[in-house]
Amino acid sequence: MTQPKQPTNTGALTTLVVVFFFWGFIAAGNSVFIPFCKHYFSLDQFQSQLIDFAFYLAYYIGALGLFAYGAFGGKDLVGKWGYKKSIVYGLLFSAIGAAAMIIAVNANTFAGMLVGLFIVALGFSLQQTAAQPFSITLGDPSTGTSRVNLGGGVNSFGTTIGPIVVALALFGTTAAITDEQIKGLSLSKVIILYSCVGGLFIAAAALFHFSKKVPAGILEEKTEPANKALTTLIIMTGLLVVMFVPIFNSYKNLAPDLSAAAQHELETYRMKWLFGALAVVVIGLVAANYTAQRKSDGWGAMKYPQLVLGMLGIFVYVGVEVSIGSNLGELLKQADFGGYQSSQIAPFISMYWGSLMIGRWAGAISAFELKSSTHKMMTFIVPLIAFGIVIGANSIAQYDMTPLYWYIICVLIQIVAFFISQDKPARTLLIFSVLGVTAMAIGIFTKGTVSIYAFLSGGLCCSIMWPCIFSLSIAGLGKYTTQGSAFLIMMILGGGIIPPIQGKMADYLQSSNAETAGYGIHQSYWVCLICFAYLVFFAVIVKGILRKQGIDYETEKTTGSGH
Repeated sequence: MTQPKQPTNTGALTTLVVVFFFWGFIAAGNSVFIPFCKHYFSLDQFQSQLIDFAFYLAYYIGALGLFAYGAFGGKDLVGKWGYKKSIVYGLLFSAIGAAAMIIAVNANTFAGMLVGLFIVALGFSLQQTAAQPFSITLGDPSTGTSRVNLGGGVNSFGTTIGPIVVALALFGTTAAITDEQIKGLSLSKVIILYSCVGGLFIAAAALFHFSKKVPAGILEEKTEPANKALTTLIIMTGLLVVMFVPIFNSYKNLAPDLSAAAQHELETYRMKWLFGALAVVVIGLVAANYTAQRKSDGWGAMKYPQLVLGMLGIFVYVGVEVSIGSNLGELLKQADFGGYQSSQIAPFISMYWGSLMIGRWAGAISAFELKSSTHKMMTFIVPLIAFGIVIGANSIAQYDMTPLYWYIICVLIQIVAFFISQDKPARTLLIFSVLGVTAMAIGIFTKGTVSIYAFLSGGLCCSIMWPCIFSLSIAGLGKYTTQGSAFLIMMILGGGIIPPIQGKMADYLQSSNAETAGYGIHQSYWVCLICFAYLVFFAVIVKGILRKQGIDYETEKTTGSGH
């Protein structure tokens, strides 16, 4: 006799997907907040990228803290609390962050805003650690993947809406406002925005806490020991602090009238420390894996090369995904790229993050058991519908979307790539990484609409990468799968490291080519090209690594979701 399916807890699931929405809403909204803060607080490009630094550093610190607790306590903290309480605590922590943002806005302090965003994201890190497995428990296990993908789809919709709402909150209009006028704007609407967001966090936490139908989700599982891996990560964290302190100190007591030569020398000094920070991550992980393969005791999942290379893959993937959008506002200001004011860039930022929604919705089709003909039809139709939603949402907000109509050509290219990739993770990652390298190269060597479309299409390329990198990285890990997943989540840190590197690269290149307006920000996209190039390398080499371990890397199918 067939067992009846467990009914889906619709109320809890609805509340949970609203939480998914706000992860995407705030993360993408930062891409509009960055150029606004640059002009409002008179920052350089690197300083403006500290918004991403604070936001994504919190994910890393949160994940590292949870891992450290498990290493010392022998039990997973989220499992001990239960998914329900973990999400409640995460929501309340984010509400505290929203309150900190309101205080910082009232005090008109950029550093305070960074602290507020850090606390918001620290709450997000706890929420996200619990949310995906929690969504599976809210119904029959056989339909768990569909609920995870529903959350991912709603998250992507949040990334599309976020830039529009944040732009309206900051500028109060869709009309052009000059960058000089930005300095005189009131931040009162930002207070209203974060008051609403904080209130929703508290309401969602209360709904989860008082709901009798929501399972506690307590798991008393012992964690696998990995003390050497933890020590390595703590040392890496300390070295990252060492690398960033001189950069921050270099902004103190600056002479207001530095010569061009002195400015270039200063930017060179800062770049060296930033490259040092990047080296800490790359060399630290590679050295850890090399040591672990010689003697695996105490290293846990880090003894697997596919995981360590995948950690670097997640690092550069999240980094490039965030960096393209975060630096786009400065690029669009340049005369060769439209000469837009900061108040006019929201449609482009929305389309960039909407591109991730387009790809993830298409990727999510594989989660449903459809006939081959239906699957092919939906693979063609769904991306076009998603593209129409992005256009429609911005049009409702009264933005002129005419410059973006022909972007549909890029969407059609992505659809072709989906058909060629056949839902196989290694092949999909390789194809979309090659497209990413190609798009960045076209963007760097051209100007105007072609270049803008090329950089925007980086979102299409990134859209499907998370599940590909994740599945390839944890393949064959066995009892270390959960631990390996935690290590991968930590590498969201890339979103806090790569954007500042690109921002400082823009400052450095501009200081050496001061006579060419926009040269620095345009050529800084070489950073993004290099990130995609590493993902090409990973897609190729991981196949051989898994083959040696007797793993068929093309049996798993890819479904769309994201960090």
